[in-house]
Amino acid sequence: MRRIVGPAALAAAAALALAACGGSADEPAAAGASSPAGEKVTTLRIGASPTPHAEILEFVQDNLAQAAGLNLEIVTYDDYVLPNTALDEGDLDANFFQHLPYYTSQVSEHGYDFDHFDGIHIEPYAAYSQQWDSIDEVPDGAQFGITNDPGNQARALELLEQQGLITLADTGDKDPTLLDIAENPKDFEFIETAPESLVRALQDVDLAIINGNYALEAGLNPVKDSLFIESGEDNPYANFLAVRAQDKTRPEIVTLDKLLHSDEVRAFIEERWPDGEVVPAF
Repeated sequence: MRRIVGPAALAAAAALALAACGGSADEPAAAGASSPAGEKVTTLRIGASPTPHAEILEFVQDNLAQAAGLNLEIVTYDDYVLPNTALDEGDLDANFFQHLPYYTSQVSEHGYDFDHFDGIHIEPYAAYSQQWDSIDEVPDGAQFGITNDPGNQARALELLEQQGLITLADTGDKDPTLLDIAENPKDFEFIETAPESLVRALQDVDLAIINGNYALEAGLNPVKDSLFIESGEDNPYANFLAVRAQDKTRPEIVTLDKLLHSDEVRAFIEERWPDGEVVPAF
């Protein structure tokens, strides 16, 4: 499910929620249409998660795109599957929602002919609980909500291992899964669910490890509200702009990526998320 966000529609960031999406805006101007000033403008259709990706794109649309000859049509998605499907089918010019491990797993699984640019931002992964105030309070046999998507499940398991809660077997270059838990001394029970459902599942488990974008959409601050959080330093999970391989050198897309790596975008991220809930990756 998706929705199309027109210019300035994200001015009130708090209005972004986890509700399912539907409907669309008016059709955008055709690529190569003229702006009121008579300059050529190219419209790019970009798929994104609502927060923070679409907010970052909206900042670019409102402040940087026109001078660069671009108009962004931002299509938001509440899951991690449809943005790549839409890109592959030609419904999007690019998408902005995923990190390299997830991208790699999807390209391998579906055979997508994609390419990508450098990382733009990091959303630190974190564990949340509505029942416990610290990880020391979490009892033996507690239920942990964990994503069922391979790339992010590995990330969650590595975070738990960093906290000393489990030990993972050596899987070499392969991402670990629940089957690779070598030691689980407190007999935690892991309940797999779709990543977009983890916030709703939080009330039913002792703890849930939730993707940063879904946490932010639900009003959770990964820095202030979590029991523990991964470090943003040397973090390999930077989110980037992905495109069809044939479009990697398209001038308009190259220009958009440059705007997303601009000083203005860095300043926006740091001002919009001052606690480090979202961290620039450049």
